[in-house]
This record gives sequence, structure tokens and C-alpha cells, in this order.
Amino acid sequence: MRRKIILASHGNFATGILSSLELICGKNDNIVTIDAYMTADYNLNDEISKIMNENKGNELIVVTDIFGGSVNNEFLNYIHTENFYLIAGMNLPLVIELATQLEHTDSITALIKQALENSIMTIQFCNETIQNETEEEDF
Repeated sequence: MRRKIILASHGNFATGILSSLELICGKNDNIVTIDAYMTADYNLNDEISKIMNENKGNELIVVTDIFGGSVNNEFLNYIHTENFYLIAGMNLPLVIELATQLEHTDSITALIKQALENSIMTIQFCNETIQNETEEEDF
């Protein structure tokens, strides 16, 4: 059984995240991307079915761009599949942590929870963060 990550988004976001990830961390053959709706005849359901069939028996972490979006909703059809984990809200820090720690964990659920917690901490309103740090230094 292999562990794989699927990055899935509307447009080229998934491929862009993978490009950034590989620039920072190097090539990763355990990640597949879905760039949905890039052609007029695109069929998301068919693409997801194909990927799911190709990965029967693998542990899959699927990261989508937006909760409640069509890409995420289509993957929700597989939520009760064994060894299937679905995350919405793709961002680079989250994907970096998942990709770099995936082979070093016994519990994918624990990895996902920790990666989500850590990635939330990287989202900052820098003006406010710097202002607060400046105020603390002055105090």
C-alpha cells in the first residue's frame, strides 16, 4: 500500500501549488494534481473516478481548494472509502507539511490534524502582526 496525495482545484491552482512545492522540496512522485474545468468538455466525475480506481488499496490524502466547491463536493462521494482523507482549503504550508511528513508518520489522521493546525498559524495579517510586535518591544 502506497501513500499518495491528490491536489485538486478549479483551474491551475493545484498544479501551481505542486510547482511551488517541488521548487522548495524537490520532485515528489506521490502527488497527483487535478486542474478542473480547463476545457469546455471537461468531466470532473470521470477524472476522479479514474484516479480513485487507479489508487484502490492506497492511502489517499485529497486536498481541495475550497470547501463546498464542486471539486470538494465531488470527492465527498468517497468520504466513506477506507484510507481516504479529504481536506478543503489548500495552501502551500499545508501541502509542504503533508508531503514532507507523509512517510514519517504512523497516523495519517494525526499528521493531517497537526498540519492543519500549523498551516493556520502561517496565515497572518502582517501589518497587525508587526504592529503588535512593535508595541510589545516598546512596552
